[in-house]
Amino acid sequence: MQNQVDFIGAHNGGIQMFSRDGLVGWGNTPESVAYVLNTKGMAESIMGSSSMDFASEEGFDSDDGASFLFKKALELV
Repeated sequence: MQNQVDFIGAHNGGIQMFSRDGLVGWGNTPESVAYVLNTKGMAESIMGSSSMDFASEEGFDSDDGASFLFKKALELV
């Protein structure tokens, strides 16, 4: 599968997902993030930017918000 997600970052209250070719999707609900992951596929490993650790600076209520959103999305994949 091409354009597999291999990097994520918190952005504007959601998660941006990137492949080696660039941005492939964005979602702000577990369902929308899971849709991108299911559609584009996931690389063997997915790295996260530091924005995932400081999600409150990217529109989340807490610093754990982006990681929690990604975890919930993975439960749907």
